[in-house]
Amino acid sequence: MEKWNGSAVTEFILLGLSDKPQVKVALFVIFLVIYLIILSGNIILITVCILEPRLHSPMYFFLVNLAVLDIMYASVSLPNMLPHLLMHTWTISFSGCAAQIFTYLFLAITENFILSIIAFDRYVAICFPLHYSNLMNVPICMKMVSASWLAGLLLSVAPVVMVLQLPLCGQNVINHFFCEPTTLTKLACVDTFPIQIMTVSSGIFVLLLPVAVIIISYIFILSAIMRIRTTEGRSKAFSTCASHLINVTIIYGTSIFIYMKPVPKNSDNKEKMVAVFYTVGPPMWNPFIYSLRNKEMKIALQSLMKKRLVH
Repeated sequence: MEKWNGSAVTEFILLGLSDKPQVKVALFVIFLVIYLIILSGNIILITVCILEPRLHSPMYFFLVNLAVLDIMYASVSLPNMLPHLLMHTWTISFSGCAAQIFTYLFLAITENFILSIIAFDRYVAICFPLHYSNLMNVPICMKMVSASWLAGLLLSVAPVVMVLQLPLCGQNVINHFFCEPTTLTKLACVDTFPIQIMTVSSGIFVLLLPVAVIIISYIFILSAIMRIRTTEGRSKAFSTCASHLINVTIIYGTSIFIYMKPVPKNSDNKEKMVAVFYTVGPPMWNPFIYSLRNKEMKIALQSLMKKRLVH
């Protein structure tokens, strides 16, 4: 049998979420609305944080980075998916697929570290309020965020290189709606156990390490909150963390489900539905979680709206 390596495959056929024309049209409308919500919600959050001086603090600086990540993260798959939902055949070039995989991993890894930084920021704010301005000053925050982006960039290179070097033996049909990292692994005509070991090992670092930071931070946060004497004080302290805690629970839960287990050779609808959930879900609800549940953000948004109406 003639062996084909990755470079011999010039394009991939994506099966998408459905092959029924009526369903594909409905999905086009749904995902178009979702993408518009993602763009508008995150752009509004970024704009409010930049224009409102009262929000020029470490927490909102981290939220701006998270919003930028969410816009880029959703843009990895949705802009390419939308037009193809109206076409009979859905294809993507090999280079386009490689770019999707790299960008997806880069942004996902970076977001993991940003979420752990937000948890650490809340830990310092609640447990060391008098020293917060010194411990979380501008240079330190810039270094932490820069390290997260750099870690995402560097840690995404090796997995992508190993996946793209897998011999595919001419197989180019992907049972997914975008080039998710495990999709090419399923097309390989060789034993992918080493790749799976590398995926799990990488997952321990890029998933479990941030999770450990978040869990430890919240253990200390909850301990500090329980020592607050007034109910109002405890409620206020917990409200600053609740949005982030809800978000990371959903994101890490789905990520661990996908990447911290052996990759099945055949993809099923359940796996694709989970992929839809973690690909478009967090970028869509993050702006609302961090704004609607945040008193400072709501006040800042109302203030900006009044200023625009006056002028």
